[in-house]
Amino acid sequence: MLEVRKICKSYGKKRVLQDLSFAIQSGEVYGLLGPNGAGKTTTISILCGLIKADRGSVMMNGQTASGAMQSLIGIAPQENIFYKSLTCEENLRFFGQLYGLNNELCRKQAKYCLELVGLGDRAKSIADTLSGGMQRRLSMAIALVHQPQLVVLDEPTTGLDIEARYEIWEVIRNLSSQETAILLTTHLLDEAERLCQRIGIIKQGSLLAEGSLEELRKYVPAKEIVLVCTPDEDLAIARAIELGFEYRHYGRELSFWLPKALELKEILEYFDGIAIDSIMRQPVRLENIYVEVTRSLEII
Repeated sequence: MLEVRKICKSYGKKRVLQDLSFAIQSGEVYGLLGPNGAGKTTTISILCGLIKADRGSVMMNGQTASGAMQSLIGIAPQENIFYKSLTCEENLRFFGQLYGLNNELCRKQAKYCLELVGLGDRAKSIADTLSGGMQRRLSMAIALVHQPQLVVLDEPTTGLDIEARYEIWEVIRNLSSQETAILLTTHLLDEAERLCQRIGIIKQGSLLAEGSLEELRKYVPAKEIVLVCTPDEDLAIARAIELGFEYRHYGRELSFWLPKALELKEILEYFDGIAIDSIMRQPVRLENIYVEVTRSLEII
């Protein structure tokens, strides 16, 4: 559906994107992850036609994206896009008209999109009176009013409480089930882990790793990760090295990569004689993969 081919972008001498390539299929939620300054915002700006790439191409449905094809893309940016003094319905009808929809289609799409994001009963509510989560859903409805094939969601749940996040997640799942392609950027790795079929991790404008969560687990060759709190870290690390376990520090947390899942009793036996305050087992998570990729991998 969308194919980005080796796009490059520089601002003066600063190279922001370097041969960035990825593709998104209909009905797929694709997560684009990376630290601040990785090039995510520039990528979105190119996809939406706000700026031009220096080199490379963006293809939509097998054709080079052009100004006329921008109607195939909807975007919900980090900042909410609506007029606070208008009702939800008025906002959607206004933006629908900007996309060239006639009055009847604007009316139908406004009703449909508000229902889709769970705001059907708030059509007559002034936008400024909505909660933060509802306002984010209104922005998503606006991004959908012209029936785009690709929706870009830029940090859709940042700053929201957990209940509002769950509501946004459900909207995203509903969109995906209707064959809408979704490009999701987020710093909330549990969000990407739950929602995305595939994930691309970028740094300094280049793709470092890409794939499903299962495919990305190859970057952390462990069956299980054990987090250990101990006053004898040096002794614990030395013992882990003897056992052939790799170790990492995630912030202040000391962790060991186990090549196979072990019972807690077995793990404690391995570290017999070393003071252990607490120990916790967990599966390999996206946050472990993300840290490993962005810290140590060279650009592929």
